[in-house]
Amino acid sequence: MSYKKFCEKIVKYIKQINIMIRVEIPGSDFLELEHFVTDFSGTLSEDGIMLIGVKEKLNKLSEKLTIHVLTSDTFGRAREELHGVNCIIHVLEGNGHIFQKEKYVIDLGADKVVALGNGNNDELMLKAAKLGIAVCLKEGCSTKAIESSQIFVTSPIDAVNLLLYPKRLIATLRV
Repeated sequence: MSYKKFCEKIVKYIKQINIMIRVEIPGSDFLELEHFVTDFSGTLSEDGIMLIGVKEKLNKLSEKLTIHVLTSDTFGRAREELHGVNCIIHVLEGNGHIFQKEKYVIDLGADKVVALGNGNNDELMLKAAKLGIAVCLKEGCSTKAIESSQIFVTSPIDAVNLLLYPKRLIATLRV
């Protein structure tokens, strides 16, 4: 093997190590997460305005996971509000957003995904992901989103902190 090929393999390996969160949940599962897939409206924002502190938390999380924002963009402000966040933004079009979100998670490799959402159209995404987190802000949270999740939080910052401080996940999910 040439030195160049060797270096390329090392760089690829290092990226795999750094861009992942690994957590062993006692009596339960082993999480190896690579992607954070989240809704925007009512999940990261209220009335289309991103909550204070969320941008910084998402950028910190992007050092460990690839962040994907899937949104119907109800208020038409998602791209503007997410400016400066290290993420992939996907504005959903047409109908069947619930199925588009589910397919997106499956295409990423659902067993490597943690998903965050609050609405009916997040149900299948939350269910498909290895770890689903429902969040309830002023917009509320659908019972379908809650039932499809393993964890319920009252702030997107709390959700991100579960991932930045994995012992919190262990405390919540251990059997």
